[in-house]
Amino acid sequence: MFEKEAYNRLVRNGVKPSVQRMAIMQYLLDHRTHPTVEDVYKDLYQKIPTLSRTTVYNTLRLLSENNAAQMITIDEHRVCYDGETKPHVHFYCKKCKSIMDLESQDMAEFKAETCGHRVDSVQVYYKGVCSECLKKEDND
Repeated sequence: MFEKEAYNRLVRNGVKPSVQRMAIMQYLLDHRTHPTVEDVYKDLYQKIPTLSRTTVYNTLRLLSENNAAQMITIDEHRVCYDGETKPHVHFYCKKCKSIMDLESQDMAEFKAETCGHRVDSVQVYYKGVCSECLKKEDND
């Protein structure tokens, strides 16, 4: 089922499907952890030994440029990717460095087109300390 979703996402966004592109798109759909190029490469290299970091980098950039995925630059030290392209908010934990999706009705209802603009992408994020790290602080 997800393989078809990956294929459809590529075609719908004008990206020519290939085995490697499908695998990378599928990875983003399956892993909602906002992986980096290195994360994707390490996990997929085991399944596709001919895969290179350059291919992963170029494919993720291509997916981002064609709105099949989002490039996230919350953390100034790394670039992460998100397979979820519907408007949503990200939360970045300054302690554990994780990025989480937050649902927001306001984002879904915001219509910039009503202001006479065409919106191709939106990135909204919060920075702070996540609930798990706060629990650890309370226990210390």
